[in-house]
Amino acid sequence: MKSNPSALVKVEGHCDERGTSAYNLVLGEKRAKAARNYLVELGVSANRLSVVSYGKERPSCNEHAESCYQQNRRGHLVVKTGK
Repeated sequence: MKSNPSALVKVEGHCDERGTSAYNLVLGEKRAKAARNYLVELGVSANRLSVVSYGKERPSCNEHAESCYQQNRRGHLVVKTGK
Protein backbone atom coordinates (compact mmCIF):
# COMPACT_ATOMS: atom_id res chain seq x y z
CA MET A 1 0.00 0.00 0.00
CA LYS A 2 2.86 2.36 0.79
CA SER A 3 4.67 1.63 -2.46
CA ASN A 4 1.49 2.13 -4.51
CA PRO A 5 -0.39 5.13 -3.09
CA SER A 6 -3.09 4.96 -5.77
CA ALA A 7 -4.11 1.40 -4.87
CA LEU A 8 -7.59 0.87 -3.43
CA VAL A 9 -8.54 -2.10 -1.26
CA LYS A 10 -11.89 -3.77 -0.82
CA VAL A 11 -12.09 -5.77 2.43
CA GLU A 12 -14.53 -8.67 2.07
CA GLY A 13 -16.02 -10.38 5.11
CA HIS A 14 -16.95 -14.07 4.85
CA CYS A 15 -18.51 -16.59 7.25
CA ASP A 16 -19.10 -20.31 7.43
CA GLU A 17 -22.45 -21.86 6.51
CA ARG A 18 -23.81 -22.09 10.04
CA GLY A 19 -26.34 -19.48 11.13
CA THR A 20 -28.90 -17.53 9.15
CA SER A 21 -28.03 -15.48 6.09
CA ALA A 22 -28.92 -12.25 7.93
CA TYR A 23 -26.75 -13.15 10.93
CA ASN A 24 -23.81 -14.05 8.71
CA LEU A 25 -24.08 -10.83 6.70
CA VAL A 26 -23.76 -8.83 9.92
CA LEU A 27 -20.92 -11.05 11.17
CA GLY A 28 -19.09 -10.76 7.84
CA GLU A 29 -19.40 -6.97 8.00
CA LYS A 30 -17.97 -6.92 11.53
CA ARG A 31 -15.09 -9.11 10.37
CA ALA A 32 -14.36 -6.86 7.38
CA LYS A 33 -14.56 -3.69 9.48
CA ALA A 34 -12.14 -5.15 12.03
CA ALA A 35 -9.65 -5.84 9.22
CA ARG A 36 -10.18 -2.35 7.79
CA ASN A 37 -9.63 -0.78 11.21
CA TYR A 38 -6.40 -2.73 11.61
CA LEU A 39 -5.14 -1.45 8.26
CA VAL A 40 -6.01 2.11 9.32
CA GLU A 41 -4.03 1.58 12.54
CA LEU A 42 -1.08 0.55 10.37
CA GLY A 43 -1.30 3.87 8.53
CA VAL A 44 -3.44 3.09 5.48
CA SER A 45 -5.78 5.98 4.70
CA ALA A 46 -9.41 5.03 5.41
CA ASN A 47 -10.55 6.64 2.14
CA ARG A 48 -8.58 3.96 0.24
CA LEU A 49 -10.51 1.15 1.93
CA SER A 50 -14.03 -0.14 1.35
CA VAL A 51 -15.91 -2.91 3.14
CA VAL A 52 -18.38 -5.51 1.86
CA SER A 53 -19.91 -8.57 3.52
CA TYR A 54 -20.74 -11.72 1.60
CA GLY A 55 -21.78 -13.66 4.69
CA LYS A 56 -21.94 -17.35 3.84
CA GLU A 57 -22.61 -16.83 0.11
CA ARG A 58 -19.04 -17.26 -1.21
CA PRO A 59 -17.39 -20.16 0.62
CA SER A 60 -13.83 -21.16 -0.22
CA CYS A 61 -14.52 -24.70 1.02
CA ASN A 62 -17.78 -26.65 0.66
CA GLU A 63 -17.27 -29.60 3.01
CA HIS A 64 -19.30 -29.90 6.21
CA ALA A 65 -16.41 -30.10 8.69
CA GLU A 66 -14.80 -27.74 11.21
CA SER A 67 -11.60 -27.58 9.16
CA CYS A 68 -13.67 -26.27 6.25
CA TYR A 69 -15.68 -23.88 8.42
CA GLN A 70 -12.41 -22.35 9.63
CA GLN A 71 -11.37 -21.61 6.05
CA ASN A 72 -14.68 -19.88 5.34
CA ARG A 73 -14.45 -17.55 8.37
CA ARG A 74 -12.15 -15.02 6.79
CA GLY A 75 -11.45 -11.54 5.60
CA HIS A 76 -10.34 -11.27 2.00
CA LEU A 77 -8.50 -8.29 0.53
CA VAL A 78 -9.03 -7.29 -3.10
CA VAL A 79 -6.50 -4.75 -4.34
CA LYS A 80 -7.22 -2.52 -7.31
CA THR A 81 -4.23 -0.69 -8.70
CA GLY A 82 -4.13 2.15 -11.19
CA LYS A 83 -1.92 0.21 -13.60
